[in-house]
Amino acid sequence: MKNFELFLNEIGISIFYVKIGLGFLFSFLITFFSIPTIIKISRRKNLMDEPGVRSSHIRKIPNLGGIAVFYSIGICASVFAYELFDLYKFLFASLVILLYIGVMDDIVVMRAYKKLVAQIVVSSLIVIGSDIRIRNLFGILGIYELGYIVSVIFSIITFIILINAFNLIDGIDGLAGGYSIICSALFGVSYYRLGEYNYPLVVLSVVIIGAVLAFLYYNLSNYRTNKIFMGDTGSMLLGFLLAFTSICFIDIFIDKSLPGVPRYHLQSVPAIAVAILILPIVDTLNVICIRLYNKKSPFDADKNHIHHKLLKLDLTHRRSSFYIILYYLFIVLVAYCFRHINVNLLLLIILALGFLGAYVPDFIYILRNNKKTNN
Repeated sequence: MKNFELFLNEIGISIFYVKIGLGFLFSFLITFFSIPTIIKISRRKNLMDEPGVRSSHIRKIPNLGGIAVFYSIGICASVFAYELFDLYKFLFASLVILLYIGVMDDIVVMRAYKKLVAQIVVSSLIVIGSDIRIRNLFGILGIYELGYIVSVIFSIITFIILINAFNLIDGIDGLAGGYSIICSALFGVSYYRLGEYNYPLVVLSVVIIGAVLAFLYYNLSNYRTNKIFMGDTGSMLLGFLLAFTSICFIDIFIDKSLPGVPRYHLQSVPAIAVAILILPIVDTLNVICIRLYNKKSPFDADKNHIHHKLLKLDLTHRRSSFYIILYYLFIVLVAYCFRHINVNLLLLIILALGFLGAYVPDFIYILRNNKKTNN
């Protein structure tokens, strides 16, 4: 690889852009050509997602699309962003554990506590073993640098919440996949602007985009024989990777005083990271609050998610996903425009807009029903 890099430099081509192009191309192709085989095996072995209480589909659909996404990311990230696996020794091991737990859950449905134990193990590996953790809150609630123990516990909880949050928004076609692409693109562009020291993370973001784009081709398919879901395998994997990239993003703005590492300063960086991941955060907090208010277990399935509310307005899966992603992109734009204001105020604005978006469909539904009643 080093000889190849020297050759490219001699002819005036940056190895980074080659990695970007090939990473995207191969991640897309690997997923694209893997999924038909997975669909065929799923149908033959009846490894299908059955319609349930919170399901928005009415027939059996293969739900092992996450295997293809893992396969693609595992190969392409190891080849084109291999520096990450040198730097973060437990990253690949964490992905493999999530693959195993996700496939088990998609096939036989694991008990919640077993999944939680596995997620704690995975999060502990990456937080303690690879030292990927939230070290500083940049003044949120007056808190700055966190002690090591507090930082580890807070980071593990953050990983677990985001892993499960992405699992919860994976309820309609295109939403989890489309939102993962948007988040990866936003983080990727940010890493690119922050300099070549972060280029491996840019490549990882591009690889995720390529793999998920190919998955969406089948997930959004109108043909019954081509359709597939990512399942818990895919949603947990993407939730984990986006938690990983978001914490790395925050970490860039902490002054480590290391030689060769540029120093950046943005006091509101945690709020920016929250804005990028606002949909799964708000959706999860909202349904938990509703369940607790109704004196139900936070783990009980229901149809109080944002995407369920839009489906109740007779929107299609595609339109629902599009409107949700568009609204939460607006929140990211607001966060970017006001990134230099006080971090607490910006976080409050972001969360207020996030929860407003969660209840806009309810307001529309009530107004529509009142209009019908009056007529």
